[in-house]
Amino acid sequence: MPQINLTPAQRKDKRADAHHLDPVVMIGGDGLTPAVVKETDAALKAHGLIKVRVLGDDRTAREAMFVQLCDELNAAPIQHIGKLLVLWRPIPEKAVVERTDARPGPRVVKIVKFSKNGNGRPQVAKLKVLGNERVAQGGEIKRAKRRMTSVKKNVAD
Repeated sequence: MPQINLTPAQRKDKRADAHHLDPVVMIGGDGLTPAVVKETDAALKAHGLIKVRVLGDDRTAREAMFVQLCDELNAAPIQHIGKLLVLWRPIPEKAVVERTDARPGPRVVKIVKFSKNGNGRPQVAKLKVLGNERVAQGGEIKRAKRRMTSVKKNVAD
C-alpha cells in the first residue's frame, strides 16, 4: 500500500498535535517484527496520530523502519527526530448498527416544583427516568404498570 502524502502545512499541524503525545509502540533489538507492525496498525486505528520509539542506535536502520512502516500501514510520515517516529493515518469510521428490538433507554426529565406561597423560586430537579418508569403527578418516579390482558386472549395465542 502506498503511503499518504501530506502538504508541509498539514505535516506541521500534525507535528504540533503530536508534541504532547507519549510513544505507544516501542521497537526493540529484534527490529520490525510482524508483531510490532500489527501493534502499530492497531494503535493507528485507535488513535490516528502516534509516536513510535526505536531503541536501536543505527540511524539508517531507523529511517528504513520508518519508510517500511509507512508503506505497509498506508500511513503518512510526519516526523523522524532522534529515536522517535511520528506516524499519522485517518481513523476509519465505525459502523453503527441499529437494533430493531431496542427499547427506550434512560432519559433525563426536568421536574419543577413551585413554592407554596408563590413568591419563592421554584425548585428544579433533573432526574433520570429509565425505560420502564414514569413520572407521577407529584414528581415521583414510579415503575410503569404492566398492561392487563385478557386471560382468554393469552390462551388463544
